[in-house]
Amino acid sequence: MEARRKTLSKLVMSLRVLIVPDKFKGTLTAQAAADAIARGWRKARPGDRLELLPMSDGGDGFGEVLADLLGARRKSVRTVDAAHRPLTAPWWWEPRTKTAIIESAKVVGLALLPRGKFHPFELDTFGLGAALEAAAANGARHILVGIGGSATNDAGFGVARALGWKFFDRAGAAIESWTDLPPLSRAVAPRRKLIRDLRVAVDVQNPLLGVRGCSRIYGPQKGLRKRDFARSEMCLRRLADILARDLGRDDRREPGAGAAGGLGFGLRAFLSARLLPGFDLFATHAALDRRLRMCDVVITGEGALDRSTLMGKGVGEIARRARARGLPCIGLGGVVNDRASLTRLFTETHALAPDLTDGESAMRQAAPWLELLSNRAARSLALL
Repeated sequence: MEARRKTLSKLVMSLRVLIVPDKFKGTLTAQAAADAIARGWRKARPGDRLELLPMSDGGDGFGEVLADLLGARRKSVRTVDAAHRPLTAPWWWEPRTKTAIIESAKVVGLALLPRGKFHPFELDTFGLGAALEAAAANGARHILVGIGGSATNDAGFGVARALGWKFFDRAGAAIESWTDLPPLSRAVAPRRKLIRDLRVAVDVQNPLLGVRGCSRIYGPQKGLRKRDFARSEMCLRRLADILARDLGRDDRREPGAGAAGGLGFGLRAFLSARLLPGFDLFATHAALDRRLRMCDVVITGEGALDRSTLMGKGVGEIARRARARGLPCIGLGGVVNDRASLTRLFTETHALAPDLTDGESAMRQAAPWLELLSNRAARSLALL
């Protein structure tokens, strides 16, 4: 009887629920995911107080998430994509602190290109350099850049060229493509330094080169083949060697140097950027710890929940902080694997598609599926 009374009490009590999902890649933005979760939850528990906090750890959606947190307004810049096709890209401006927010995926993102049309050897980050230059020309004192989701593997060579760096081979001939870097002999910095305070949100901690480097780990999803690895590594290693010699600092092993096809390395080497875990940057600007102190239940999620979720990903870090405060944390995913590992941090997990048969249907109609899943989680809350 007492157990039943406690269950009924929990069902009728108004809870403070923090909804803090990442994107469901290819289907829902973080904001759309948060909205769907909220709709489903309200249908089951209309008396609860919900706070929606879309999350990004540096990848797709970073710009809009940070802009909402900082109260920045949207602007645009005419530039080029990774294949040098004309593009009007968004960026965001917060005038009080003169802070610019740029999302590399909106300029040189893989999702902007026709699938399979371009090889990474044909692509570079020149367009992102033009966006950075526009922000600096607007008077930016601080620039925040999220660098996930890129199509490129040029270690920021294109950014450097756009900002005035010059590269020469032993004969003094200019090098204008990152795949021509093996004979690089000299890198010449521009006289004017336009960008002073650059903070870069990285969503991985890989080094630039080697078995855990950008070419081998993330290159294949951009179109690099095994036979391309040697050439890619040769080009990036030569760039790293020359910059280490000329700058007196070797950034190739810096955590996050391998992010976004080595863009983390390039922004650090060419622009003295600070590479920061994207989740930490989000958590700071979102005052996440304060929000956790003020809630009773946490709901998070992304496209896939598995063992890698616990290895520094934003959703896993949300669960870790919730667990540290003794808060129940519910994880929602398009697919969920390694449930035994996930139970170390998540109170419970739910999948949009419990089996592969349902998977394609769930991804095509992710919002209603996620709403249904959230509703189910809310109804099961009395069992927590």
